Amino acid sequence: MQDKEKHLKLKFTNLLKKIFFLSIGACVAAAAIDSFLVPNNIIDGGVIGISMILSYLTGKNLGIIVVLINFPFICLAFTKMGKKFVLQTFYAVLVFSLALNVFHGHPATNDLLLATVFGGVVLGVGVGIILKNDGSLDGTEILSLVLSKKWGFSIGEFIMVMNVFIYCGAGIVFGWGKAMYSMLTYFIAFKVIDIVIEGLNSSKSVAIISDKSEDIGRALIEKLDIGITYLYGQGGYSGIDKKMIYCIISRLEMSNMKEIIKEIDQNALIAIVDVHEAYGARLKKKIKI
Repeated sequence: MQDKEKHLKLKFTNLLKKIFFLSIGACVAAAAIDSFLVPNNIIDGGVIGISMILSYLTGKNLGIIVVLINFPFICLAFTKMGKKFVLQTFYAVLVFSLALNVFHGHPATNDLLLATVFGGVVLGVGVGIILKNDGSLDGTEILSLVLSKKWGFSIGEFIMVMNVFIYCGAGIVFGWGKAMYSMLTYFIAFKVIDIVIEGLNSSKSVAIISDKSEDIGRALIEKLDIGITYLYGQGGYSGIDKKMIYCIISRLEMSNMKEIIKEIDQNALIAIVDVHEAYGARLKKKIKI
């Protein structure tokens, strides 16, 4: 009974921490958008960039547009990434949208270079904090994960193509000079996110050792729709034959995977390694290895 209470208390504490950091990250990202980028007609990539262009053209509230455009992607994530990730993402988007209204009308600088550099740095910090705590502000990343499995291209390729169209739109609306500043902002934010998360955009190779490896393997295939490989070995101390699970997954699937494993075996050993380059058919299209 005490272990159960301790587990619930730890779970509640972790939830409060995530809510706190998601709130901080969303507010920091909103400050970057409305204090540095919007006043200088510099945009971000993805859903936020699309929202900024639409807000400029229609005169509608940027926060509301961000929520409306993200909503279909959040619904899509329910079937692919689990309730926990979706709720945390929805919370982060709501706080971000509200914070946009708080920072609106308070420009930090009118210097384009300063706005580009500091906007990118501050935005990268905010988004990095959110992603580090299993949330997201960008629905295109969710869509890219789904379509990459269905159509056979990488997540990075999809995001790159999407952003090419977004920045072309920014060039038409704001001028090509502003579009180039926008691309520089995105590059800076991208690098800062890497620093905050330590290789956030890399895939992860995961090795799982458990006495319930078959149950875990089935659950991962059914719930995450990923391919796994069983590796056979022997315990060095016990001499007992063991079956290890090996797989490569995206960082967005990482949190969900841990939850699935812990539900089946609290004592499972999980080893996670960043993968900066990976090649093979499973990474290109949805087949099993």
